[in-house]
Amino acid sequence: MLVLFACRIRGAVKGVSGLASSTGLTRVSSGFAGGLRAFGQTLELGAAALIHLVRDILSLRHPWRDTVEQAWFVVTVTVVPAVLVSIPFGIIVSVQVGSLTDQIGATSIAGAAGGLGVIRQGAPIVAALLLGGAAGAAVAADLGARTIREEIDAMRTMGIDPVRRLVVPRLAAFIVIAPLLCVLIIFMGLAAGYAINIGFQSGTPGSYISSFASFASVGDLIVALAKAEIFGIIVVVVACDRGLNAMHGPRGVANAVNAAVVLGVVSAFAVNVVITQLVAMFMPQRLG
Repeated sequence: MLVLFACRIRGAVKGVSGLASSTGLTRVSSGFAGGLRAFGQTLELGAAALIHLVRDILSLRHPWRDTVEQAWFVVTVTVVPAVLVSIPFGIIVSVQVGSLTDQIGATSIAGAAGGLGVIRQGAPIVAALLLGGAAGAAVAADLGARTIREEIDAMRTMGIDPVRRLVVPRLAAFIVIAPLLCVLIIFMGLAAGYAINIGFQSGTPGSYISSFASFASVGDLIVALAKAEIFGIIVVVVACDRGLNAMHGPRGVANAVNAAVVLGVVSAFAVNVVITQLVAMFMPQRLG
């Protein structure tokens, strides 16, 4: 009798564990499918916005006033933080590189090492952080508020494409501002590193500039600007997608803003790894 009772209990436990396992697998598979669906939806939105942008510019129908307004807004929320971030960043890079080069007796290449660090990696990453954390969050909040107020549905009812009316001007603004913001960060970072090297690390202007000119090239600047451009497109597309799909009232808008910042910045970092690897493979660094 006891053996029979134990066998029944064991069978019941196996049944419960099997049910829990199947439920967990179902949740994982549904979450994975939802992630793929959201990824495809974001890609579709980005492709549609780029197509509309090119068509509207070629047909002279692009809303330039909206683009200028959005570009000015992006400038107002990113320029001051860019300066405040790039100066300490340039100082940190210069101090660390200067300390290392001084220990190995290679102080003459401090300018090259610090400058390349700022141009190749620092400036595009800082630009992505600022565009995603400041401008991207504002875009997601604006579109999310419009969505929960049913303005987006009203536009569709009136035959107005929200992508063409709302997303395209913001995309154009980010495309214009992203490389300019990267140039500002590069300039401020290099200026701060130069001042630290000359003023506090016993460097000379000639050796700093000559070493930087020997290693850096126009290709490095082009890669940095291309990175910033790609990061800006990623950030604004993700922000617009999250904002247009906000739901459940103000809390949904807050969740959309958080998702836009996190997904946009993480996606930019992931793409940066890929671009860096491709650049290292096909554009190796050469002296002179």
